[in-house]
Amino acid sequence: MTLNRTIAPGFETAEKINILQATSQKLSNEIPVYSISADTQDLVKIEFWFPAGIMQQSAPLLAATTNAMLIEGTKKYSADELAEKIDYYGAFVESGTAQNSSSFYLYTMNKHLSKTLPFVEDILKNATFPKGQLDVFVQNKKQKYLVNEKKVNHVARKKFSELLLGEKHPCGYNIQLHDYDALKTEQMQQFYKQFYTSDQCKIIISGKIDKELFQLLDYHFGGKDWHSKSLPKNNFSEVHSTKQNIHFLERADALQSAIRIGKILFNKKHPDFFPMQILNTVLGGYFGSRLMSNIREEKGYCYGIGSGLASQQDTGYFYISTEVGVDVCSKALDEIYIELQRLCDTPVGDEELHLVKNYLMGSFMRSVDGPFALADKFKSLMEYELKYDYYDRYFATIKNCTAKQLQELANKYFQKDSMIELVVGKK
Repeated sequence: MTLNRTIAPGFETAEKINILQATSQKLSNEIPVYSISADTQDLVKIEFWFPAGIMQQSAPLLAATTNAMLIEGTKKYSADELAEKIDYYGAFVESGTAQNSSSFYLYTMNKHLSKTLPFVEDILKNATFPKGQLDVFVQNKKQKYLVNEKKVNHVARKKFSELLLGEKHPCGYNIQLHDYDALKTEQMQQFYKQFYTSDQCKIIISGKIDKELFQLLDYHFGGKDWHSKSLPKNNFSEVHSTKQNIHFLERADALQSAIRIGKILFNKKHPDFFPMQILNTVLGGYFGSRLMSNIREEKGYCYGIGSGLASQQDTGYFYISTEVGVDVCSKALDEIYIELQRLCDTPVGDEELHLVKNYLMGSFMRSVDGPFALADKFKSLMEYELKYDYYDRYFATIKNCTAKQLQELANKYFQKDSMIELVVGKK
């Protein structure tokens, strides 16, 4: 059949999306293993997840530094030897630290799994955190810190977290240069022994998965040799947002001013989270949003502006973020508040709401494309102890949400006097 390319393809709205769900089993030592098998390529991603995030650390930078330095040497191999051996098999490792967790990832061809897993086992069980490597790490981080402190965007991001969460909150604390010098290998070794253990670990595997993979995982990680007898306590820190609405950090030599506006809200388990995602998308959540259309396209004040909802384990927040020319900073602030007020005063039009709903559905479908993406989706449920029906409820909310509901939410959460405003630069 010959396609008539003068006719646009038909358009359909998805009623429901069925995504491949993770299956679970346990290693001999009870470590849960969650599997997403959804590819024909001979490749697998293995994530070792530990509840060792910023909220669990006893000192600034401890969680992220410990996680980053896992690869810097073990009792058996130096950092160079580990890098060389893993690279030899075309494999790749990386690490990441979040608010309540740290992860170590292995990407490898299945046919090399039996060769690469022993190195990961050595890293997770026998990391040594050598002082010489820590000194180099700290030196590099301090240099990067000094460079970043000259960037208004970086300073605004750190200061805004402090204003929202409080300076004593682990995620609100504003990192200082001396915090890097305070890092000690002994601290990291203690943190490592406390959290990087079999009774704390969860494993998420995605890609092409066969029986041999589980058997290899059980052989290397299913024993009691990395079990801990004492379970660490979960830390909890209360949020103490600033009572002052307007904040300004002057940078006399700034060519641009960084703007942050927002407030503490709630996390993804709150009933208003889904409709707030729709409202946020209208405001600043995609390239055609009102903030982009007004402040970038029409006024030309910035290269980009956006808003978002951040979800954390115990809280969440709403934010607007941009950098504008110093000569138009005050005008940009005015326009941001005009757009917030417009959502309070006038219902979103049918055409715009329809467009945003379709955008959100399309974005979700793109976000579950492939086994690695599906694993990330599962992880975002696991960390909040949610089930897969969470996504069904998300789709139902997108489908049924009305302009009136969005206007009510705007009046509930977007009042100007409830917002914290920060400008770094000039205004």
